[in-house]
Order: sequence, then structure tokens, then C-alpha cells
Amino acid sequence: MATLRAAIEQQTAHALACGALHPIETAHTFIDDGGMRFYVRVAGNLARKEAARLTPQTSVASTAQPPRDPFLPYEPDLFVADLSATHVALLNKFNVIDQHLLIVTRRYEPQEALLDVADFAALIEALHQIDGLGFYNGGAAAGASQPHKHLQMVPLPLSGDGPHAAPLEALLGDAQTVHGARPIAIVPGLAFRHAFARLALGPDTGTADSAAQVALDCYRALLDAAGVPAIDVAGVAHQGAPYNLLVTRRWMLVVPRLAECVEGISVNSLGFAGSFFVRNAAQLQTLAQLGPMTALERVSVAR
Repeated sequence: MATLRAAIEQQTAHALACGALHPIETAHTFIDDGGMRFYVRVAGNLARKEAARLTPQTSVASTAQPPRDPFLPYEPDLFVADLSATHVALLNKFNVIDQHLLIVTRRYEPQEALLDVADFAALIEALHQIDGLGFYNGGAAAGASQPHKHLQMVPLPLSGDGPHAAPLEALLGDAQTVHGARPIAIVPGLAFRHAFARLALGPDTGTADSAAQVALDCYRALLDAAGVPAIDVAGVAHQGAPYNLLVTRRWMLVVPRLAECVEGISVNSLGFAGSFFVRNAAQLQTLAQLGPMTALERVSVAR
């Protein structure tokens, strides 16, 4: 394929020109809390996304039929690249962050199914070309909005402010190993249950396929350490509890979840990386008063 970044830029220009892509305009601010500088985006106008949610095609209340799977078929104008025989890369139709990529299975698989080696091979193919933050919202309580399995990736840095690619990285230097057989660690600054590991998944560390097995083994070990069990559903391994997964070329983090929202503010994987999205000034004020770190604690499992 052409370079993934070039393909994203080309398809973004096309999708904007034809009206397939609907970026959500935001302003931004920072909230310092718990040793992190959280990057907070505030929506300017959500009218188009809200209207799309209420169309007869996608509204559960308006039809007895289940909501349409937006990935089967996907919109051709949002197609970026074939990442593998099992996954395609699509633009996020309602993106808050520029060049937000969806890494989607070609055939339907449930979002609650555990990630497998093919999922990680597709993600790492993208990470080999773009230094980004890959993430997975494991279930509705973890912020997943679609039931069709899809990972996501946004380019790093998450903001242009400060020395860290993601605000969370300000805390990672203090990570303490808790499992000797595999270097699984906890981060003292995170007061909720989690499991963390350092990795080397860059383009100079082998093929995407070889790195995928390393990443898969690490992921399953982190799920186990964080208390997210695997359960069998019709012969396929599924998550036994909701969780968020964050993956970069350099580290991986798993956080079990209890709830999707705090005080009406939705929290997905990006919140744990240090990036929040709020819908209006009132939610911004609520987040500032509560504190982003407390917000993360409230939607997560206690240590």
C-alpha cells in the first residue's frame, strides 16, 4: 500500500469534499490533575452527529429492526486501506481528533470478543507506519458505541503541549513491576485497578505478524493481572467484564471499567491516556470541579 499517513490524508480530503466525513469542531483547554496535564476538547456543534443518531436508519426507537451495522457494508468514501486479509482501515465519520482511524474486521465479530492475533497484526501494521495511540473500548460500559469489533488509532502526540506524547506518560516513569515472570507493572499515580507493561512494537522490531504474537501474549497477561476474565461464548473467547486497552509502540495498559459515564460525561480509552471530550461548557465546568483523575476513578474498578 502507499504509506498509511498519505492514504489517510488523501481520503480525508476526498471525504470532506464529498460530505462523507463530519469532523466535530472543538475548542480545547487543559486541566492539571494528579500529575497529568489533561487535554480537554469542548464541542462547538454536535447537531450533525445528533441528527444522524436520530435517523430512522439508526434509531432503535423508530424501528423494530436492530440498528444497521455501519461497517457492513462500510461507506466507500471513508475507506483508507486494506491493512490485512481480515481488517480494513476506515476514517472515523464523526471525528474529534484529526486522522482518527478505525481498524475494523471485514466480517462481523462482536466487540465483546477478546482480541486475537489477527486484530493485533492489523493494529501493528498501522503502528509500524504511524507513531500513534491504538485503543479498544471493550463493551458499552467502556465507551464502545458499535457492536462490530473495531480497534481505533489516533496519531501522537495527543496535544502539542508538554514533553509527553500522551499526558499519561508523565506518570509511567514510576511504574512498579508486580509480576516477575512477565514485566507487568502498576503505575502508583493511578488510583484504580489497572495493569501496565512496556513493549517494543516499532517498525524496527520485526514484522507485524511477529510483533502481533508478542502483543497478544502481553494483552492476555494484562487482562489476567487486571482481573478481566475470559469466558467462552459459543466457542469464542469473550471478555468477562468491560475494559479499556491502550497500546503504543512503547507500552500497553488495561483498565477494567464499571460505568461508561460520570456526571453525564462519557469516558472511553482516550480518557485514560489523558484526553477528554465534553459536549458543552457545563460539562467542562463539571469535569474541572470533579477533577479528571477523580472522574477516571469513578468509572473504574477500585484497586
